[in-house]
Amino acid sequence: MRRRGLQGWLYVAPALGLTGVFFLWPLAMVAWISAHNWPLIGRPRWIGWRNYVAAFDDDVFLDAIRFTVAYAAIITPVLFVVAFGLALLANVERRGVGVFRTVWFLPTSIGISTASVLWVWMLNGDVGVFTTILNALGLVHGPVPYLDSSMAATAAASSMVVWKTAGFTMILLLVGLQGIPRELHEAARIDGASYWQDFRHITLPLMRRTLRLALMLSVTGSLLVFDPFYVITRGGPQNGTISIVYWIYNSAFVSFRVGYAAALALLLLAVVLAVNLVQLVLLREPDDA
Repeated sequence: MRRRGLQGWLYVAPALGLTGVFFLWPLAMVAWISAHNWPLIGRPRWIGWRNYVAAFDDDVFLDAIRFTVAYAAIITPVLFVVAFGLALLANVERRGVGVFRTVWFLPTSIGISTASVLWVWMLNGDVGVFTTILNALGLVHGPVPYLDSSMAATAAASSMVVWKTAGFTMILLLVGLQGIPRELHEAARIDGASYWQDFRHITLPLMRRTLRLALMLSVTGSLLVFDPFYVITRGGPQNGTISIVYWIYNSAFVSFRVGYAAALALLLLAVVLAVNLVQLVLLREPDDA
């Protein structure tokens, strides 16, 4: 028995080593840096909890929290509605369904920064694709200011995120749909169940774990959003689209307040862990006691 236990530890040792080197040690270093006044260039000075206290007096950081939470609350249901609709369409056996799945999954293969740069060109108010189409249809005349207000800029960046990530979420949900035995749907139809009754009492309950995974990935990704607002909106207009990660980046590499940025990063990590724990509790299976 002892030999088997030792053998098991040998199997997991490489994974434990990688976790320690690439996660636990960097996390400990971030915690150490967060307790210092640590300029990017210069001598660090121990200040204890002052960086954490300063975070709650930082108006831009508090605005970034509000903006990021609002963004996550909006983008998550929109993404789920789009992805679930695509998954239901992709789950039907018919000609061309493979092409349909491929077309919607293709944007996932593009890097998020590359997709953001592509969207910047498409949103160009003078020569962008969207402006050209709208002018050709006669809906507008001349340039279109897509990024002149916080609401419009957020909608523009959010549309890119949905286009970029809906295919991945679609595949996750499609796997869950295809894991449901067809016999259950056939039995429901024989018993006279409507499509909505079948969806509510069979599809959704049996996809609980898949939905939990997709929801956790979506919410976590929304709370950690950075590239779209850095590349497309640059945090504007008037700092109206600064996310939490954007402000952490700005604090570290623009203001050179590395210790303060480390404290903000740990606060964000705590929030993400808490949100995911709440989701696990709320979406747990009835027998997951």
